[in-house]
Amino acid sequence: MASAASLFLSPSSPFRFSPASKFSSSHFPSPQPFKPFRISCVSSSVDSSSSSAALGKSSSKFRSGTWQWRFQDNPVNIYYEEHEGEVTDNAKHILMIPTISDVSTVEEWRVVAKDIVARSDGINCRATIVDWPGLGYSDRPTLEYNADVMENFLIQFVNAPDSPLFNSGSELVIFGGGHAATIALRAASKGQVSPRAIAAVAPTWAGPLPIVFGRGSDMESRYGLLRGTLRAPAVGWMMYNLLVSNEKSIQSQYKSHVYADPENVTPSIIESRYSLTKRKGARFVPAAFLTGLLDPVQSREEFLALFAKLEGEIPVLVFSTAGSPKRSKAEMDALKGAKGVRKFVEVPGALLPHEEYPLTVSEELYQFLQENSESKS
Repeated sequence: MASAASLFLSPSSPFRFSPASKFSSSHFPSPQPFKPFRISCVSSSVDSSSSSAALGKSSSKFRSGTWQWRFQDNPVNIYYEEHEGEVTDNAKHILMIPTISDVSTVEEWRVVAKDIVARSDGINCRATIVDWPGLGYSDRPTLEYNADVMENFLIQFVNAPDSPLFNSGSELVIFGGGHAATIALRAASKGQVSPRAIAAVAPTWAGPLPIVFGRGSDMESRYGLLRGTLRAPAVGWMMYNLLVSNEKSIQSQYKSHVYADPENVTPSIIESRYSLTKRKGARFVPAAFLTGLLDPVQSREEFLALFAKLEGEIPVLVFSTAGSPKRSKAEMDALKGAKGVRKFVEVPGALLPHEEYPLTVSEELYQFLQENSESKS
């Protein structure tokens, strides 16, 4: 769920935008597909020393590839990465899914993946991080993106015979951030994916405009007009460049609500994320996300019901963050003690804690893996 919108919708006009207004498309992760594996890690004072040591000594293996997702007879090349440690016997397979945003990418999970697979104190893990269609380094075709499309992709990526996850069997665990976590929960609640456990990191369910302006019929018509404009060949790029694809806007968003500590927002982060907004087809998924088409549910009640459906079936860990925007945090904290939530923790950070404070998040995730392994053994 986002805390602010990039547009101000005026009652006197179909829509009016203000460059100064804040745009929270859930968050913006970091880019740069492949240069030799290089990690810039922002640590927290509460990061465990064991995590830091593991990361420093890591000799994890890494490879990248593409998998072809077919949607409505259209082949879409999906980018993914695989990380594994030196010991691969009986490895627990983890799927890490980036949050959905304008600059969503596998890179937000890289430090967590590298830390977890490098550990040798109990569980052997292998991590796969995948970019959503239309985001990161995957193809960005002109599809009519919505939550069903994204859920279809996730189900196929987990279950397809040619998927890199196909041999993970009952040991698959899913880690997702923001809307990604909620889409994974929705698929699991329908029995379309059957992971051994799920971790929802700063889970969200509502796009920026619907959470600020609501979902009345008058607003939905304006969202539709805005969405059509953003998707248009020429004017769409102009509006996208004004609202999203500019470094000042990205910096403002990061410092105000994406990261908890403005000091962690460096020029290199802004530059790398800005580059993602210039990729061909970059505006199509944001047009859907901004206007609520990627929302997996329509209310808090439906949000809570997704978790409740997994009670006694799939262990779920929920991360709330101390520095989340008020509206986002209210939805996260509604899950404390909720049916279907096996464990609830609060960590530092805002909308992207696993990138801003990766070792803190990694420590909690690894403990959850150990607890789940022990409870199932």
